[in-house]
Amino acid sequence: MPEVTIRYFAAARSAAGESTATARAASVKELVGTVSEGRPELARVLGICTFLLDGERVDLDAPLSEGALVDALPPFAGG
Repeated sequence: MPEVTIRYFAAARSAAGESTATARAASVKELVGTVSEGRPELARVLGICTFLLDGERVDLDAPLSEGALVDALPPFAGG
């Protein structure tokens, strides 16, 4: 399984208590499950996030490769 980095932004960063994490996962969905295991607030926030894989928007089924960078972007408010 590839090792990847996830970067948290805004509410996701607050819920995670860190700005980045590394984990082993084959898909974005698996990555979300791995990093949020036992962390219900992080799971809730990640459930409403948009994900970017190496700068491109992807869905949860997107496969991950070694060294990939996933950004977790919660909805932003403001105008």
